[in-house]
Amino acid sequence: MVDSMSRKTRTLQKATLVALISAVLLGTAPPTHAQGLDPASAAALAETLKALANPNGRSLPLGNDARAAEIDRQVRSIAGSPQLTQEVYGLAARVLADLVQSTGGDVGKLSEALERAQSDPGGFAATLSPQTLQQLRELSDKIAGANR
Repeated sequence: MVDSMSRKTRTLQKATLVALISAVLLGTAPPTHAQGLDPASAAALAETLKALANPNGRSLPLGNDARAAEIDRQVRSIAGSPQLTQEVYGLAARVLADLVQSTGGDVGKLSEALERAQSDPGGFAATLSPQTLQQLRELSDKIAGANR
């Protein structure tokens, strides 16, 4: 019974983290102007990935609007520490890279996948690469352990 409850709690934490990561990516993904990544979109994606990995540059891709500030506040609140916050953003970058790979660079499909992640985080998580899914599990466990 305790193991089952622990598994349910971890699943819920992972789903929350996936939903939060998708919110971060919805706020940072390049606009959907074309079916594939044209040179300008590819450059915007590269800048987004770079900024997500750089804690000092994070305000650039998230923007300075109220929605971006709220997403960042949620990330910081759930992560609980600057180190784990950076890991969430790093995982967001990896998820975005996985999405670009799995959608063949189709920005419309990428946006659809991120929207779907908001309503079905478990289903979305199942589409991630095994390495990214493992990183998601590990980060979820770290955050859960830090918040105890």
